[in-house]
Amino acid sequence: MQEVVPIDPTHTTPRNARLTGALGAEDPSVRLQAALAASSAPDLGLLDALVERCAVEPDFFVRDMLSWALTRLPPGPALARIRRELDADRAQARAQALHTLSKIGDRSAWTWIPRALLHDRDDEVARTAWRVTVALAPDDEETRADLAGELVRHLGRGDRAVRLSLSRALVDLGDVTRTALERATADPDPAVATHAAATEVLRQRPETGFDAAVDEARRTVALGPEGAARPAPAPTAAPGTGPC
Repeated sequence: MQEVVPIDPTHTTPRNARLTGALGAEDPSVRLQAALAASSAPDLGLLDALVERCAVEPDFFVRDMLSWALTRLPPGPALARIRRELDADRAQARAQALHTLSKIGDRSAWTWIPRALLHDRDDEVARTAWRVTVALAPDDEETRADLAGELVRHLGRGDRAVRLSLSRALVDLGDVTRTALERATADPDPAVATHAAATEVLRQRPETGFDAAVDEARRTVALGPEGAARPAPAPTAAPGTGPC
């Protein structure tokens, strides 16, 4: 049974009170329509209701519309309210706040996103933090290299989706990741070394698929760079099947 959390309807107009109530309805289509209505006619009176619903909304499409509604509000008060959610106890509140920051795209947010979110215990929060901080990071090489140093600490973490997210973030940082990835390929943990090598393959050849990059990286880690470069031996014919 999905969680339905009432939101305090302390708003000044009947429309806002009606939309606030609809955002907590059991039917996701009703909640989606309410979020769409909020985005169509932005009103700062709905700011708290939209942010609070982001923290508990179970439906992906509704959450995305809530974020879109927040991007339609004046950025000053919206950013200030979203910032408070970055320290929330609920993981979804932290993740959705980060996601909404990426939608707003104000790079000044870089200065106040807690670096602890890059190392969040919740995989979804961490994945979102990697993507958003890379997108909002300043263009100077030193800052981006420092960020790469933070991200490589998570090489080998989680399942395929988590590792793919980290690889994408590191690739998006550009050439500043090369040194950190080279060091990580020598890590004694095969999971870390393989993930680092796969990410370096993607950095050099972005057209390579993630799974193909991982396969290549496993061969490199197992055989070393020189061994991996040698072609695989030709298969030996079974007895009695060779030429007469």
